Amino acid sequence: MKENVIVEKSYSFAVNVLKAVRTLNKSMESYILVKQLVRAGTSVGANIEESQGGHTKKDFLHKMNISYKEARECKYWIRLIVDTQINSKAQLNLFNNLFIDADELCKILYSILNSSK
Repeated sequence: MKENVIVEKSYSFAVNVLKAVRTLNKSMESYILVKQLVRAGTSVGANIEESQGGHTKKDFLHKMNISYKEARECKYWIRLIVDTQINSKAQLNLFNNLFIDADELCKILYSILNSSK
């Protein structure tokens, strides 16, 4: 079976989001930010996976567009976490890498959306 890069990258991103948020403190404000990032970060891959079973081009594009928006939202939550919740260099590196991954997903999804129109 041929590897689907966006499916694999979005799944890996979700796994990395879940691992990264475990390193944060358990304060109420951290909980709220983590909840938002986890929701958006896992939604990217879930919508991409759904798009693969789309019955129409319109259905495919709709799900990919949702994934693009969720990936952009992840960048926001990651920036907010970096600026307010980071307590160590290891955490900073972890979340900076997540930001880079989210940005890469955005670029790939944008390219898919543009080439599919």
